[in-house]
Amino acid sequence: MSLAAAATNESLANTSNVLIYSAMAVYMLAFFAHIAEWLFGSRSKVSRTASALTGEAGAAAPAVQVKSAQGGSTAVLDRPRVVTRSASGSRDLPDGPGAAGDDAQGDLYGRIAVSLTVLAFVVEAAGVVARALSVQRAPWGNMYEFNITFSTVAVAVYLTLLVLKKNIRWLGLPLVTTVLLDLGLAVTVLYTASDQLVPALHSYWLWIHVSTAIFCGAVFYVGAVATLLYLFRERYESKLAAGGKPGAFATSVMERLPASGSLDKFAYRVNAAVFPLWTFTIIAGAIWAGQAWGRYWNWDPKETWSFITWVAYACYLHARATAGWKGRKAAYLALIAFGCWLFNYYGVNIFVTGKHSYAGV
Repeated sequence: MSLAAAATNESLANTSNVLIYSAMAVYMLAFFAHIAEWLFGSRSKVSRTASALTGEAGAAAPAVQVKSAQGGSTAVLDRPRVVTRSASGSRDLPDGPGAAGDDAQGDLYGRIAVSLTVLAFVVEAAGVVARALSVQRAPWGNMYEFNITFSTVAVAVYLTLLVLKKNIRWLGLPLVTTVLLDLGLAVTVLYTASDQLVPALHSYWLWIHVSTAIFCGAVFYVGAVATLLYLFRERYESKLAAGGKPGAFATSVMERLPASGSLDKFAYRVNAAVFPLWTFTIIAGAIWAGQAWGRYWNWDPKETWSFITWVAYACYLHARATAGWKGRKAAYLALIAFGCWLFNYYGVNIFVTGKHSYAGV
């Protein structure tokens, strides 16, 4: 490599670092905007959700009385309500109004947060591209590159669902929080200077296998957040149904989330949708291993834990098809499966030695 090319690559690597740090700054602004959205939303009175939770399941929605302009008789109209059946089938509840809580100022901050998230995503994606150009390969050669790409794809999944008119702005705060943690870990503990891969790994399968693994992980993450929130919301609903009185903070947060049934259904759908792609990821990795190392399957720690993750998600999906394993039991399985994916992502790469430890961190 000529000195001019080396200087250009170093300049691109530095540009990538600047863009990643800039994205972190914008994500931080988005984080505070989401906090403001939840804070202002807590001021509003979400009476329709509270009354639905404390009233009898399946009760009729409250009526709206409208006075005529001529002072005539009052017309009584049924207020429309969107209900979703919970996982256990025992409660029919409307979704909450969202993080803004029907508060105009809260909604404004929520829109600002989404706009800042879009800006941060664009800056971070540019940082990933600059990193790829600096090494002239796919930017997935070590844990630092994998982390910055993973967080970029996770945000892309979230923004795509918003574009598709899915009501998931409640995901914004936990997403931005974990993205900041992910990038903070990447630039401090996992940072690795630009370098080339070992010859055996120079293959088009790098683009196919690793890109699908990153995308699957991002979708699994979204499903895990929805599953975790489902467990909290389901416990909140159960406590109210039993006559309990949750604390003010729990009430303020939980009553603005989708109903437990909606969260459960959303988590199941995203996990089920991406599971075939995770299956393809493992198959693609086996084909690549056959080309690079002469064997399709070596029971390497990364291969083993990828298979364990596949089995865990397969058990979860099977449990959802079994009437006795819906609701909380299936949710626990989903979190265990995501825990397996996290260990495969961090634990195997950092703490376990194997063929996939070629790049250190």
